[in-house]
Amino acid sequence: MQPRNSRLNSSALRGAVDLAAVKAAGEAAQKADQARAERARQAAAAEAAGVAPAQAPYELVIDVTEDTFETEVVQRSTEVPVVIDFWAEWCGPCKQLSPVLEGLAEEYAGRFVLAKIDVDANPLISQQFGIQGIPAVMAVVAGQLVPLFQGAESAANVRKVLDQLLLVAEQRFGIVGGAGAPADPGVEGEGPAGVPQRPEDPALAAAHDALDRGDLGGAIQAYKNVLVEQPGNTEAKLGLAQAELLSRVEVLDPQAVRADAAADPKDVAAQLRAADLDLVGGHVEDAFGRLVDTVGRTAGEDRDTARVRLLELFEVIGADDPRVVAARTALARVLF
Repeated sequence: MQPRNSRLNSSALRGAVDLAAVKAAGEAAQKADQARAERARQAAAAEAAGVAPAQAPYELVIDVTEDTFETEVVQRSTEVPVVIDFWAEWCGPCKQLSPVLEGLAEEYAGRFVLAKIDVDANPLISQQFGIQGIPAVMAVVAGQLVPLFQGAESAANVRKVLDQLLLVAEQRFGIVGGAGAPADPGVEGEGPAGVPQRPEDPALAAAHDALDRGDLGGAIQAYKNVLVEQPGNTEAKLGLAQAELLSRVEVLDPQAVRADAAADPKDVAAQLRAADLDLVGGHVEDAFGRLVDTVGRTAGEDRDTARVRLLELFEVIGADDPRVVAARTALARVLF
């Protein structure tokens, strides 16, 4: 027989996990929509008035070395997508592609930063990224590596790749680069320049209600239903991550889980369970640190399993939380 209170219940977990983050995520997505609309309005007004558009608060094209990679790429990627151009002076195709990338960096006006890395001068970075041929183009978003393409490409093809990257950066990580902050809100119920706020989605509201009632299975299915229709819905992704976390943890015996994790640090499954318990108990840094350490000491499928679970826990807390930002940097450090 299980000792009294040896298992966690869903109501206790809902108190430990900040479910208000679901609402916050939705508000963040709404603000992003409003910011895009306002930037478009400002750009149109500036063009009509013959005024130069606002400039991004950072250089658009930078040269990066092994010494500056951490700050210029990994840390900067928590604020704006960083596209990396691996090149060398002797590389003919590089000389075709680099001007294309630099021109697009100017055209996109700060929505991404172009980091240029000379593979001859920085062989360690090239080895860490597994660069086999150049030109090679990758990106780092919120500390996560995103391979893009290899070889010279036309401006039209590169633009398509960049548009997809920026969409993923915004929808998956909530990162929107670019100059021009949104203006002050207009009247109540409207965004900048009178942009109306989105009405609440009934399907999403039903999912939230199921989560609040403790119907975890119903909430999980409801959030998945929303994501089938709206794959980029940030609020539904966050709600699903929280519901799945609660579902995993409510059946655990905390004492047994912690004993197993302490007994064998290389037991990935045990570390995953312990990290879940850390998170719902409010020990966010401990949960993230445990999984970063697990990623660092494992390889292959085990490493990928730990990395994916860490990304899922990032979803629970929210991309803008400083603890997530710090953990992404730590993860990038052990991966690269």
